[in-house]
Amino acid sequence: MKIYGVTGWKNCGKTGLMERLVSDFTARGLRVSTIKHAHHSTDVDQPGTDSHRHRQAGASEVILASRQRVAIMQELRGAEEPPLAELLARLSPVDLVLVEGYKREAHPKIEAHRKIAGQSLIAPGDSTVHAVASDTPLDLDRRVFDLNDTAAIANFILTDLEFSDEAKG
Repeated sequence: MKIYGVTGWKNCGKTGLMERLVSDFTARGLRVSTIKHAHHSTDVDQPGTDSHRHRQAGASEVILASRQRVAIMQELRGAEEPPLAELLARLSPVDLVLVEGYKREAHPKIEAHRKIAGQSLIAPGDSTVHAVASDTPLDLDRRVFDLNDTAAIANFILTDLEFSDEAKG
């Protein structure tokens, strides 16, 4: 599996870029999975559901299965958050895994940047950031794309990861 990240500070357009890239890559026929890092407490389960009741009762892991999807919820209960490499190993094989967040990991990344957010760029101090997608022109030592030019960003990622010309459309 090939891995590429979308990184950046809060409110800089990471999730929107991720969403557009997933749509673009899947339209090209690639199988894509994603991993999203959250810095805050999150729960995909709802109070009152049977699966939530199982977790509340103390289950370490709950698998919720239906004809539409399978969700695996694991309770850390004080254990360390699993490293990215461990999470990647849990995924079923696909062509590309897009990773949102995980700024400090060593995989190649594109940084999403919005001027209005008022944050400094990550790219100048991080060689794993191979390009920047920005809503404003920037003078950098690497490629800068318009944040909304999804096709150009997708082509760059595919070239950076050395995908075949067929995948590039």
